[in-house]
Amino acid sequence: MSRKIPMLQALNCFEAAARHQSYTHAARELSLTQSAVSRQISSLETFLGVQLFQRTRHGVLLTSAGAAYARQIAARLDGLERDTLDTMARQGGGGALQLASVPTFATRWLMPRLSSLAGLHPDIVVHIDAYTKPFMFADTEYDGALYAGTPEQLARWPGTRATLLMHEEIVPVASPRLLAARSQWQPQDLLELTLLQQSTRPGAWRQWFDAMQVEGEGRDGAHYGARYELFSMLAMAAVQGQGVVLLPRMLVEAELARGELQIACERPLRGQRAYYLITPETAHEKLALQQFRAWLQGEAA
Repeated sequence: MSRKIPMLQALNCFEAAARHQSYTHAARELSLTQSAVSRQISSLETFLGVQLFQRTRHGVLLTSAGAAYARQIAARLDGLERDTLDTMARQGGGGALQLASVPTFATRWLMPRLSSLAGLHPDIVVHIDAYTKPFMFADTEYDGALYAGTPEQLARWPGTRATLLMHEEIVPVASPRLLAARSQWQPQDLLELTLLQQSTRPGAWRQWFDAMQVEGEGRDGAHYGARYELFSMLAMAAVQGQGVVLLPRMLVEAELARGELQIACERPLRGQRAYYLITPETAHEKLALQQFRAWLQGEAA
C-alpha cells in the first residue's frame, strides 16, 4: 500500500512558514520565492483537507489545526535530519546510538571514558540527551537510557530490559581547607560542619547518620546549609568550601584525584539506588547497542 505522506518539499515549506509565521521569511530561508512557498502550502492544505493558515491583511496566522500539525512535523523533520546525518557520518555503518542519561553520570563518569569506546569501536557514535525520569521508548528516538534508580522504580518501567552497572557508594566529602581543623574526622564530628543537601534526596544525611549509628541531641542541632538539585552543583559547592556533602564516590573521582575534595571519613554507605542501562525489550537489537552494553559493563566492572 502506498503511504499517505505529503511531498517533503511541501512539509519543509510549511514547517519554515509555521516557525516564522511568515511566507516571506520562509522563502528567504529556503531560497525560494514567496509564491513558490504559497503554492506548496496550498497543495499541502489540499492534500490534508485542512486549513493550516489564516490569511490576514498583515500576513498569515496558524490555525489551531496548523499549530498542532507544525509541532508534530517539526519533530519528525528534526529526526529525519538526525538520521540522515548519522548515516552520512558513518557511511551507512549504522553505528549511531541515541541515549538519554541522568546528567551528572553522563558528564562525570561516562564522557571521560568515551575515548576508550572510540578506540574499541570507532564506528559507534554516542549522542546523549539529559533525562532523569522513565519514559516510553516507543514515543522517542532513544536506543537506551542511563538511569539511576531503585529496583522498585525499575519494576514500574514496563517493556524494558535493565542491565545493572554499579551500585552507589555514598561518602561525605569536603574541601581539604574545611577539614584541616582535625587530623581525623568521625561521623559524629561532621555535625560541627555545614551539611549541604540535595533537593531530590532530602533524607540523605538522616540515612547516613542512622547507618553510622550517630544518635543524640547533636543531630537535632545540625546546621543544614544550601540545597542543590544536581550532584555537579553539590560538588562545586563543596570545592568552594561551603560545607560537607554526601556524594557517590564515582562521581567525584576527578576532584578527589586533583585534591580539590577530600573524603571526610572513610565510612561509605551503599545507597539504595544503582545505575543501569535501560533498553527496550525487542527481538532485534542493533549491533552497536550490544557492543556498547558490553563495553559499558566492562568499564563499570
